[in-house]
Amino acid sequence: MATQAPASSPYDRLGGIETLRRITDRFYDLMDADPAYAELRTMHAADLAPMRASLPGFLAGWSGGPRDWFEAHPGKCMMSMHKPFPITRETATQWAECMERAIADVAPQDGEIAKGLSEVLGQMARGMARA
Repeated sequence: MATQAPASSPYDRLGGIETLRRITDRFYDLMDADPAYAELRTMHAADLAPMRASLPGFLAGWSGGPRDWFEAHPGKCMMSMHKPFPITRETATQWAECMERAIADVAPQDGEIAKGLSEVLGQMARGMARA
């Protein structure tokens, strides 16, 4: 009986933390520069460095990689961390579209998992809209 190698996690299939950092950097670069995301940008602090440092760690643990972010933020999730913000359908859509562009621009090797990541993050963002 042949044994199969264990399936790679989405984290591994995306290319690990370096790919997630490139996606995060591209996301915040787009949000900071493209007028299409101006309303979304105004919801963020002037200094995006803390977010640039945090998001790859969240995405790593969420996609099956190291769970350091979750260990550093026990009991936290994206919904609870964004509850204080007035997220509208428009800003949620801006976030989802900006992330979709960032993922497409970075173009992880595994296109299937990259597309899935984009879709799921977009659904999550739109699910946070409260107005």
